[in-house]
Amino acid sequence: MALGAPSIQAVRWDGRRLSLLDQTLLPGAETWLTLTGAADTAEAIRRLAVRGAPNIGIAAAYGVAMDLSARPSLGALEEACEVLIAARPTAVNLAWAVERVRAACLGAGPSTIASAARGAAQKIHAAEDAASGAMAELGADWLAARGVRTILTHCNTGALATGGRGSALGVCIELAARVEGVTVIACETRPLLQGARLTAWELQRLGIPFALIVDGAAAGLLRRGAADAVIVGCDRVAANGDVANKVGTYAHALAARAVDLPFAVAGPTSTVDLATPDGDAIAIEERGAEEVVAFGGVDVAPAGTPVINPAFDVTPAALVSALITEKGIAAPVDAAAVAGLLA
Repeated sequence: MALGAPSIQAVRWDGRRLSLLDQTLLPGAETWLTLTGAADTAEAIRRLAVRGAPNIGIAAAYGVAMDLSARPSLGALEEACEVLIAARPTAVNLAWAVERVRAACLGAGPSTIASAARGAAQKIHAAEDAASGAMAELGADWLAARGVRTILTHCNTGALATGGRGSALGVCIELAARVEGVTVIACETRPLLQGARLTAWELQRLGIPFALIVDGAAAGLLRRGAADAVIVGCDRVAANGDVANKVGTYAHALAARAVDLPFAVAGPTSTVDLATPDGDAIAIEERGAEEVVAFGGVDVAPAGTPVINPAFDVTPAALVSALITEKGIAAPVDAAAVAGLLA
């Protein structure tokens, strides 16, 4: 039984302007930002006011559309696309969405370029919403067939990150709608605490039982049998099935393999990048030291401490039990199965 319409939204479009729920302020405050073009949309993406691979793609598409409404020209199109694609490098959905809007605009005439951009952005948004629902159904089927009741997840993969109900968290939500006794174990997800701040906020609002853990507790809890499966989202899937996701994901995959637990990845096919041959070819975003050396505005390391702060890591396809998309499930995950999802 599918759930109804999502009760949480992070992206709103009124036909002219884009509104984003500022995720940097959650859970303390629910503040909406109103954006006007590519530049402020790119800045919102860079500072994680909007985040999650599908949602940054949706936001970027609207960013292009808003610029073209103000300046309907090919010059404005190229400037907007360049600004937005540069905002974050790892999630392929960003460039994918911008290129779709660009293609729609190049096929339009001068008098229709702005409406073509708006139409393309709205189609991307609707498609990501639909993909979320299909993923939830297929993923819940896969988990239910394995008797899964307690699920460990990482980062935030709900409505705050994607269209519709989410990717990995959407699967958990759907399973909870079908089966009694479903519980989610949410990793806090250092350094920016997307699990603690965002996943816990979503699950609490939805009334789904959950527990929050520090990231370092996950492997030990899996060894003790505290979860039946691990499911995470993805920011890019390479052609061979290697997966880039929030840093810490690889450790969960290794821990799950060590105790023979299913490790599933859920994401729309817009996250699959056949042009990237394997995980080693994925650009990993390095973020600022300030995210690591301070916590809640308080310094937690000596001044001048050197920092390495990758935002993502890569999990090899061999560690992924199933790749769940709106078009089907790849299991085992290899180049042929991934290509088949896009056929």
